[in-house]
Amino acid sequence: MADANPFESLQEQLDDAGEYLDVRADVLDRLKQPERVLELTLSVEMDDGTIETFDAYRSQFNGDRGPYKGGIRYHPGVTRDEVKALSGWMAYKTAVVDIPYGGGKGGIALDPSEYSESELERITRSFAKEIRPFIGVDKDVPAPDVNTGQREMNWIKDTYEKLENTTVPGVITGKALENGGSRGRVEATGRSTMFAAREVFDYLDEEMAEATVAVQGYGNAGSIAARLLEDLGAHVVAVSDSSGAIYNPEGFDTRHVKEFKRETGSVAGYDGATEEFGNDDLLTLDVDLLVPAALENAIDGNLARDVQADVVVEAANGPLTPDADDVLTEKNVHVVPDILANAGGVTVSYFEWVQNRQRFQWTEQRVNEELEAVITNAFDAIIDAYEANDLPNLRTAAYVVAVQRVVDAYEGSGSWP
Repeated sequence: MADANPFESLQEQLDDAGEYLDVRADVLDRLKQPERVLELTLSVEMDDGTIETFDAYRSQFNGDRGPYKGGIRYHPGVTRDEVKALSGWMAYKTAVVDIPYGGGKGGIALDPSEYSESELERITRSFAKEIRPFIGVDKDVPAPDVNTGQREMNWIKDTYEKLENTTVPGVITGKALENGGSRGRVEATGRSTMFAAREVFDYLDEEMAEATVAVQGYGNAGSIAARLLEDLGAHVVAVSDSSGAIYNPEGFDTRHVKEFKRETGSVAGYDGATEEFGNDDLLTLDVDLLVPAALENAIDGNLARDVQADVVVEAANGPLTPDADDVLTEKNVHVVPDILANAGGVTVSYFEWVQNRQRFQWTEQRVNEELEAVITNAFDAIIDAYEANDLPNLRTAAYVVAVQRVVDAYEGSGSWP
């Protein structure tokens, strides 16, 4: 695992795009910093009566195109710089898929497996109480992220509504259906990863049917992407989680592997595997498609030299360092960047927000069809920028598209002291 600072990686990506844009340096500098970062210390009573403190954050990166939007993660590695970077990636993710949001991100530094459900509820409600003045349906709309889901979003919604003495389901997305959630939300990130992979294979005139695929990270996004790619005829030959990687050159039944992980807690020991090894070995397998779907900085410059995949589609946020990008560009490996590939989550969150405001729920078929249109249109815009400007890679193309949209919104609004 590389130790690159994710916020510095984001800024380097923006600098790379800036070289191909007619944007003033001072405007670009503005777009490389969050507008505000809330830093909290939560003091929460545990089940045994003791008080424990937790570092927590909410970064609001850019609101030029709409309310701040982004997930809340629970992970021991949550830091101020990580949250700033993730909020920036979200600002450009919403821009590249052209939905009317800015970028935000939040997190609490903890390992949720170490706490009871009642403790997690008190921690979540404490966080919701502290960020309440800063969020709102037209201000900042949080969502799930690593180690959070419908349960935590329901708690945040309920806390906000009780303190505000109102009913406003659109204050947060990723909720359970009965709490105002959207059909298709759970599968959205994996589904957009599949759409992105399908589109890039079509662009490269390669067949997805019979393609070999390795998926690093077999959580929600990774396992769903694997299943949907298998449904297109691909052979998912390797998957991994924090316990390690499993491999079978004939391909796995992805649904069966997911069920095994649900029952045992990991993919390790799956009886359909012919071999088990570490995550780095999975990342360097000779496959047609590599899907990093774990945490950021999974592949640094050194590891990238050993990557043998022809195409990389980023289901995780920031899984490649800038050095890795440079290496893979030199090797002519096509990387579909995170700000497009995993944008299904925020896109269906947007659909959920729209449904909440309309008080009208869409069918799952409509959600999936609208999502496909958004992802394919965004991919086409990236390819247009890539070819028209002779750009070095698809990531730079994505940032060229996204940054230009944010700049246009900023400059169109004028200056306010």
